[in-house]
Amino acid sequence: MNQQANTDARTVTPGVGPGVSPGVSPGVSPGVSPGVSDGAPPAGHARSLACWSCGAAVAADEPFCAVQPPGQLDHFERLGLRRGFALAPSELDRRYFALQRRLHPDRFATRSARERALSQQQATSLNEAYETLRDPLERAGYLLRLNGIVVNADGCNTLTDPVLLSEAMEMREALAEAEDAAAVEAIARRTAEDIRACIDELDRAFATGDLDAAGKLTTRLKYLSKLADEARLHRLKRAASDR
Repeated sequence: MNQQANTDARTVTPGVGPGVSPGVSPGVSPGVSPGVSDGAPPAGHARSLACWSCGAAVAADEPFCAVQPPGQLDHFERLGLRRGFALAPSELDRRYFALQRRLHPDRFATRSARERALSQQQATSLNEAYETLRDPLERAGYLLRLNGIVVNADGCNTLTDPVLLSEAMEMREALAEAEDAAAVEAIARRTAEDIRACIDELDRAFATGDLDAAGKLTTRLKYLSKLADEARLHRLKRAASDR
């Protein structure tokens, strides 16, 4: 492996190939929350893989001769992040764009057909990981699924918790009865505040390993997000009618 390959290898993400070094970054949750399973190997014990190009056995965080298949990594591993709800958006962006630059299919246009196909698979897997983790609702649902808990995808349409159901009905009725733009704006502001508070509560629930609470809060965040979308639609319709 030439000197250039060794230089590039300093920023390899576990199981991904060329990327950024794994580890905990400023603003990222310092570890895995109690009660939340962690499928990533412990620090200092990287996965062992075989390079498809040369067949050599290498650790997942060691240099590769060629772009590798995406592998069975979770979204956090793929981006070199510790598994947890709390993460710094700036760090997520930094890692994503660093990997995107290195794994973009255009960089492999003159390589073999297999490397071109693998780079496309890598790009697809990377984009999916980023889009999931950058959105708090998607991130919460994904963390719950990693722990064997599936939150109802229909959100407020099939709420079973009486408190959540009552809150959802009250807020949607208030939006339906809003008579002017000011009333709609007030509901939108309240919903935005409720979303921020719900995300803070989710952070605490995952940090303490309270997955039952995290599941209920994720359901609440689903209907709050839907209500925020409905409020935006009401504002657009009212603005159009006022023209």
